[in-house]
This record gives sequence, structure tokens and C-alpha cells, in this order.
Amino acid sequence: MTIPKALIFDLNGTMINDMEFHTRAWQQLFNNDLGANLSWADVKKEMYGKNQEVLVRVFGPDRFTQAEMDELSIEKERGYQKEFSPHLALLPGLKELLDAAYERNIPMAIGSAAIPFNINFVLDNLNLQHYFKAIVSADDVKLSKPNPETFLNAANLLQVNPTDCLVFEDTPKGAETAMNANMKCVVLTTTHQADEFSYLDNIVHYAADYTGDFFKTLLG
Repeated sequence: MTIPKALIFDLNGTMINDMEFHTRAWQQLFNNDLGANLSWADVKKEMYGKNQEVLVRVFGPDRFTQAEMDELSIEKERGYQKEFSPHLALLPGLKELLDAAYERNIPMAIGSAAIPFNINFVLDNLNLQHYFKAIVSADDVKLSKPNPETFLNAANLLQVNPTDCLVFEDTPKGAETAMNANMKCVVLTTTHQADEFSYLDNIVHYAADYTGDFFKTLLG
């Protein structure tokens, strides 16, 4: 593939291996606090898009007010951060890729369905803010993944044509978002296996982390 002109990263499960902790936090909230009885698999399949959308998918549109969903969203993220904080680290090889892109003046963005409260938790604690010229969070879009708005907004902020951007994702819905934005995608198999992405035609590479020859030659 040609050298990308911009890199767009999903956050959770893509830059850090934390989706188990998100699943655990959601399951605890659903079952212990809200009276649901959902299995791990039940919870995992609902974990895409904005937190409020997850709550609506699980409990229906009439269970909570917007204010209640906002409060539950923060409650869930506080639980996640408390549990995950001791394990917070970039996936192997990612720091080297970020440094290489930064040195080559290849602009980078984060395009995530996470709320700023969670994005800042990662970027501030790992001192990553300077790498990213744009951050598109759940608060910055009307339509979340797999609608392409997140990644198209990121490309626009970076002033790069969408087809010249390369996306890094860990979920089928995220990779589908990239396809809908006419962007190629690298899949990190931290959360899902390669066969779960078989319906997509924009995947250029699968990897458990950012080590290996593909990433060493990605930027030329």
C-alpha cells in the first residue's frame, strides 16, 4: 500500500488493551446497579457507539432521561478507570510508530466513541497529547460509529483527503466505519478475531500489536 498521509486511531482496544475492563465495568453497572442479567457475551456485543446508545440498546429508549444516562456514563467510566489504571500502557510498538509519524510530520488524530473524560485519562497519563493534531470524541458527533462522521471529521480537521488516511481499529463496527469513510484500516486483534471482519474489504493488515515488519515499513 502507499504511504498514508494521515493516521487516525481509535482509542480503546486499539491504542491500549483495555476492552476487558470496559466490558467488566458495563457488566457490573448493568447487573449490579440496574437489575439486568446479562452474560459477558451479551455485554460485549453491545459495546460500540456512545455510552448513551449502549444504554438505549440494552434498556430501551424510555428507561432513562438524558441526564440519567450522562450520570450513568460517568459512573461506568469511573469504575473502568479505577480498575484499569494500574495496567495503563500503550500496545507494544505503538510508541515507536507515533514517534516515526511525528518525526515525518504525518498528522495524526484520534477518532473515538469515548467521552473526553476517558480520552483525557489515557492521553494525559501517558503524555500523548502532543502527537495528535485532532481529537474527535463522542461529544463531537451527532451520529456515532459505524456512521463515518467520526473519521470524516478527523480527516477534515487534519486537512487530508479521507482516501489518504489510514485508520487503526479493533472492532468490526470500527473497521466498518473506516470503510464507510472510504479509508483503509489496520485491525488490532485485541478484542475480535480476523474472521469477524470477513465482510469488510478495506482491511490491509491484522496484528496483535504494533510490532513487526508491516509497521516498520508502513511510513517508508
